[in-house]
Amino acid sequence: MLDLRPVLYINGLLLIVLGLGMAVPIAIDLYYANPDWQVFLAAAGVTEFIGVALVFTNRGAGMRLAMRQAFLLTSSVWLILPAFGALPLVFSELRLSYTDAFFEAVSGLTTTGATVISGLDTAPPGLLIWRAILQWLGGVGIIVMVLSIMPALQIAGYQLFRTEFSDSSEKIVPRIGQLAGIIIRVYLAITALCILAYWAVGMPLFEAVAHAFATVATGGFSVFDASIGHYDSVLVEAVVTVFMALAAVPFTLYFRAVHGNPRALFRDNQVQLYFGLMAALVALLTLWLWLGQGQHPVTAFRYASFNLVAVMTGSGFATTDYQLWGTFAVVLFFFVSFTGGCAGSSSGGIKMFRFWILISMIRTRLRLLLQPHGVFTPRYNGRPVSTATLGSVMSFLFLFILSFLALTVALMATGLDMTTAASGAVASLANVGPALGDIIGPAGNYQPLPNAAKWLLSIGMVLGRLELFTILVLLTPAFWRA
Repeated sequence: MLDLRPVLYINGLLLIVLGLGMAVPIAIDLYYANPDWQVFLAAAGVTEFIGVALVFTNRGAGMRLAMRQAFLLTSSVWLILPAFGALPLVFSELRLSYTDAFFEAVSGLTTTGATVISGLDTAPPGLLIWRAILQWLGGVGIIVMVLSIMPALQIAGYQLFRTEFSDSSEKIVPRIGQLAGIIIRVYLAITALCILAYWAVGMPLFEAVAHAFATVATGGFSVFDASIGHYDSVLVEAVVTVFMALAAVPFTLYFRAVHGNPRALFRDNQVQLYFGLMAALVALLTLWLWLGQGQHPVTAFRYASFNLVAVMTGSGFATTDYQLWGTFAVVLFFFVSFTGGCAGSSSGGIKMFRFWILISMIRTRLRLLLQPHGVFTPRYNGRPVSTATLGSVMSFLFLFILSFLALTVALMATGLDMTTAASGAVASLANVGPALGDIIGPAGNYQPLPNAAKWLLSIGMVLGRLELFTILVLLTPAFWRA
């Protein structure tokens, strides 16, 4: 029988960390004399109590975590943490229903950035920073905390790392604890630089911290209903664009670059594809806005670069309603929603690593057609790609499209129109946030959707964050056989 003690034990530890994290909004609300600090105090008390109870009732000597338990742990974390992270949202002055609060918490922790909250400009400051903290923790914070625990539970941590990140790179350090340390140091460094950059271009410190947390996590929660468009500042938009793009690059490559191998950032095939595709799409959209919509070329580049990078990286920030740019732009943004950033980053979507493998496979197939007796192998970073990796990529692409179609049909069954259902499905599975249509487009939010649709989208966000297989493997009969 599957031993759940290690799973519950680690979930308890993470709940304790989540409860401690609520001390930040408590302090913020106290500073601004907002009574919602009491809500966070009560929610922290409940979260800490349950967390401590799980730790003390499930600890044991010689506890080991098998691979089946690792899959169950990874899946359960992304359901249990939002369940408790939603508590402050339910009892805050916004008085969200539990469905809306859970949706918001899942959106935060999965770094999707879809929101059901209106009136952010006047919302309690503690609640605003709590949303940002949820996104920052969801970026890489949760998996780093789990990886830090792995050595004590004697599991191959690199396998668990890949269940969340699909990291394609070879091991850069021999111990999983060292990898966790590298990732968190890089994550903290980029966050600190982002805060300083936002502060330097005129954001107040509170807004700089909140937006930096959301940017580095490629989440997209803002403290304003108008998102980054609230500032109407070229400098602010330029800084946001740069850090959104940087946050979707593999964090391990930054470590290599700093430690004597700066060319690693530019020689990685998926990074080359990522920046190449981004530049091409920005140029294409800029030309469309300039020649097709009559915008000034500088203005066209400004809006095209920001909004396209936001959607491509899954960051979800917005400066304008790009649905007003015409059918070509709408269709372009829809397909860009599928792409995502690089594997090994906080970005969602299909990811550039898989696209590179797919392109390499197509190129190999074309060469075989021309030279039937030749020996050609798909390559990544100059190395042959294993058959197992090729099968994994193709299986993921098929499963992603199948999940997208199934979720679209399910959303339409709740009464949504085709545009809202299809764009909402890809926005949740790719962890993008803003979708298309009058309701959930860049100028709207998800609040008007029926509750059934919000629960379906919540499931989609978790599926996308865990890259489908980690959740779906739990549905197979073989997983539960002793």
